[in-house]
Amino acid sequence: MSKKIFVGNLSFQTTENDLNAAFAQHGPVEAVAIITDRETGRSKGFGFVTMTDGADKAIAQLSGSELNGRMLTVNEAKPMVKRDFGGGRGGNGRSRY
Repeated sequence: MSKKIFVGNLSFQTTENDLNAAFAQHGPVEAVAIITDRETGRSKGFGFVTMTDGADKAIAQLSGSELNGRMLTVNEAKPMVKRDFGGGRGGNGRSRY
């Protein structure tokens, strides 16, 4: 079964190929994605790696390790929580009237 891994504190110069190479040492990599800003296309400094096998070993070995001059934060990805900002009017959800 595949496991999705969160990778944080990435250097803005880190590429998906860099991540793939680092994680492939611990098992087969199914997918790699670095999250980018919609407007600028610049990396947001985190990404996700999906592995079919060896994910736990990769997490243990790579968490706190250095990649492109940055100490990585590596852990199992958690499902995204939908945020409700309330009101549907923007701002803090309170009426101005």
